[in-house]
Amino acid sequence: MFRNQYDTDVTTWSPAGRLHQVEYAMEAVKQGSAAIGLRSRTHVVLATVNKASSELSAHQKKLFKIDDHIGIAMAGLTADGRVLSRYMRSECINHNFVYESPFPVGRLVVQVADKAQVCTQRSWKRPYGVGLLVAGLDETGPHLYQNCPSGNYSEFMAFAIGSRSQAAKTYLERKFESFMDCSKEELVRHALHAVKESLQEEDLSSANCGVAIVGIGEPFVILDPKTLQAYIESLEGGKDDQQVKVEAEEERPAAIIERQGTAGGGGVGVGAEGEGPTDMET
Repeated sequence: MFRNQYDTDVTTWSPAGRLHQVEYAMEAVKQGSAAIGLRSRTHVVLATVNKASSELSAHQKKLFKIDDHIGIAMAGLTADGRVLSRYMRSECINHNFVYESPFPVGRLVVQVADKAQVCTQRSWKRPYGVGLLVAGLDETGPHLYQNCPSGNYSEFMAFAIGSRSQAAKTYLERKFESFMDCSKEELVRHALHAVKESLQEEDLSSANCGVAIVGIGEPFVILDPKTLQAYIESLEGGKDDQQVKVEAEEERPAAIIERQGTAGGGGVGVGAEGEGPTDMET
């Protein structure tokens, strides 16, 4: 993309009917490391590629717990993603306080989309430079949504966003017909296969990927490295689902990571590590 006379602010239309500032925000999502989501009849799995800005720093968190029944994965500018995650948490808390029931997933996704769309109609604002995959569970079952900086949203059976996500999409398109009948362990395996496709020449390990699960009777959890490594080894060792399930249960005391929910004021617990101003890839 190149600068032109129609990209000075977000409200200026080009003769071709395009909003260049919005397209630039969508390009920022494509430059972030990949995030993948897929669902079955009972579970939704989110997986992310974790990349550090340098060998001396830790990676930015890309999986966030919003409520017991909702979580998100992001690609793009994680600072914008943290702002949206705080907004989503606040809405869930307010809804639970007033109605004493969980916030419906679809309604929350619409509110986030409306919030993003406002930024495309105000000259003093800029679009959010982050894409979200929202995994949730409500009375109608598990759901997977994608939120775009343009304010658009869609529900998917499986989807991938971020850099090199096309390889993951190709894998998901080949296998998606079997996802609905998959068990939790099989769904995690498919997610890790998709992550592996997006990594290309890199080796898959618990250090460069993350996985989160939400399902019927199970709150949203982010797998810890030991549990995740057991799933990764099952891909290479050919273990069956029962073996993986037993190993995951043995690691259960350390399997749930809720570091994001411990920050005061509904904020997100983020480490001191940061990315450079020119590197939005996470």
